[in-house]
Amino acid sequence: MNRIRIGLTEHEASTDPLAEDPRLRGRTYTIPFEDVWQAAIALVSGGLRGWTLGRSNDQQGAILALARTPLIGSEADVHVEIGLDINAQTRVDVRVVSRTERGDFGRSRRLVGRFLKRLDRQLSARPEQILDPTAMAAYGNDRP
Repeated sequence: MNRIRIGLTEHEASTDPLAEDPRLRGRTYTIPFEDVWQAAIALVSGGLRGWTLGRSNDQQGAILALARTPLIGSEADVHVEIGLDINAQTRVDVRVVSRTERGDFGRSRRLVGRFLKRLDRQLSARPEQILDPTAMAAYGNDRP
C-alpha cells in the first residue's frame, strides 16, 4: 500500500546516505573527482537515452539535465552534485523533480537509480571503489 501511495503522490526523489530505498543512497567513490565528473557528463550528454545536458559547472560540482521519456514525453529536471566529502572521497548526489504536479508512479526514483547504476558501469567501478554511504553518515561525514 505504501508503494501505491508513493507512486500516486510523489513527483521527486533525491539521494540521502540513510535512505531506506538503496537506489537513493547516492555514491561515495574512491575514484578521483575528475574521472567521476567526466563519466557523469558523458552520461547526461547522450549516454542515457532521453537525457540532455542543460548546464554544468565543474568548480561547483553541479550538473543540470533534462530527462525525457521517449514515448509519453514526460519530463524531469535532474540535478547532480559531485564533490569531495570530509575524507576526500568523491561523493555523488542526485535530485530528480518531475515537471508534473501529480505523482510520477516512481519514475523519479527509477531515474536516480538508473543514473547511479550507469555511472558505476561508466566508471567500471569495482565493489571496493564504492563505499558504504550509511557508514559515513553514521559519523556525520557524508558532507563537509
